[in-house]
Amino acid sequence: MIQIALKELVDDVTYWIEHSTYEPDEIAARFHHRLVFIHPYPNGNGRHARMTVDLLLKSMGRAAFTWGSENLTDPGKTRSEYITALRAADRHDYGPLFAFVRS
Repeated sequence: MIQIALKELVDDVTYWIEHSTYEPDEIAARFHHRLVFIHPYPNGNGRHARMTVDLLLKSMGRAAFTWGSENLTDPGKTRSEYITALRAADRHDYGPLFAFVRS
């Protein structure tokens, strides 16, 4: 199912970009959320998704996200905010994630 979900994600993002469905930051944040949700690896999914999103933003001529301006691999307040934002996106509330990625 991972291969199918990844293909659908890439197709969706391609459509969003080609049809200006969302602003570039929103496309990138939604891409990030879905890529983490798909969870293609046993470990490192967040790091992989953040790196991939930063490359996507660069390809769209945008600056990379600041990702809370802290180290997200270490436990702490910023990582907790990140996980909380991802969980809100799981419930279709993307506001916290949109705010976090540029904070």
